[in-house]
This record gives sequence, structure tokens and C-alpha cells, in this order.
Amino acid sequence: MRLPEVEGKPTSYGGRESSATIKAAPAPYKHASPPKRQNIIEFDCRGLEFTDFKSDGEWLARGLESPTNFSGIDLQEGEWFDYDEKAGEEVSVKDLKWEIRRA
Repeated sequence: MRLPEVEGKPTSYGGRESSATIKAAPAPYKHASPPKRQNIIEFDCRGLEFTDFKSDGEWLARGLESPTNFSGIDLQEGEWFDYDEKAGEEVSVKDLKWEIRRA
């Protein structure tokens, strides 16, 4: 699995090298109505700070009303639409917002 890109900037860290490691593995977004803010991934950063998140790469989704799996989803435009033939309905991911927060 290829993770989306994050941009970072160096911070003062006592002249040592900076690093970022995944502290909590990527977690699937759980559908909620109304939508709720959820942590997707957590990093441990030493000597740098993430400044931007880019959702490039391919994402996966599963139908809510059927077992249909969708792959190759491109979220760079902030939305995605398709049709779930098993459920007989349009499916979508939209109104995406990414936030980088300090723990």
C-alpha cells in the first residue's frame, strides 16, 4: 500500500537529523451521518512539522448497502462518484477536508 504524500518543513531539533515514523497505521474512515472528524493516520515527527496533506495515489472504498469493493479511487479533486450495481445506487466520496493537527 502506498501512502499519500505529506509535505513538511524542518524545525529546530538540536542540530540532529529529522525523522517521521508512522505511530498509528492508516485506519479506514467509518461512515457516520452526519459526518464526523476522524483520525486516519498518526505520525511521530522529530525535527519536522507536516504542513500539507496530498491525497494522491489510489484509495479503496466499500459499499454501505452492499459488499461491493471499489478500488483505484482518485481523491485529488476532493470527490469521487461511481455506481454500485449490486445496490442499484450511486456511491460517492465528497466534501473531503484534511486537517493536520499536533497531538
